[in-house]
Amino acid sequence: MSIKQPSGTKTALAMLATIAVAVAVREISVWLCTWFGMPTAANIVGLLGLFALLIVVRLTVGLPAWLSVSANKLLAESGFAFLPVSAGAGILLFGLGADLPKVAMVIALSTLLPLWLVARLAASWLSVESNTGGRADDA
Repeated sequence: MSIKQPSGTKTALAMLATIAVAVAVREISVWLCTWFGMPTAANIVGLLGLFALLIVVRLTVGLPAWLSVSANKLLAESGFAFLPVSAGAGILLFGLGADLPKVAMVIALSTLLPLWLVARLAASWLSVESNTGGRADDA
């Protein structure tokens, strides 16, 4: 099943509507969290609120096609937004001074250990499948 691509004007309106929904949910969460005295929790509250809203809409009336198309396009085009974040994280890391080696070690271990574990599990699963002729339930 494929989603019909809307025309250029409809795509622009769909993108503006998608951005408006995201901004509205974030601003409501900022207001709500500030009212409760926790303004730093606004981003996570907004993220969870938008997730809950989308789940409810999907289960009740279904998500409109324009939302899926515009969200996919916005996500694909926003990949470059992570470059400034990475540069900022690097600047902050080097601002740690004497704590940099400790933080770097924690980051490396928390990244490499799960990757190593997943690689071991994948190798184990692949060897079981190759020994049973592709049927892992025989093992």
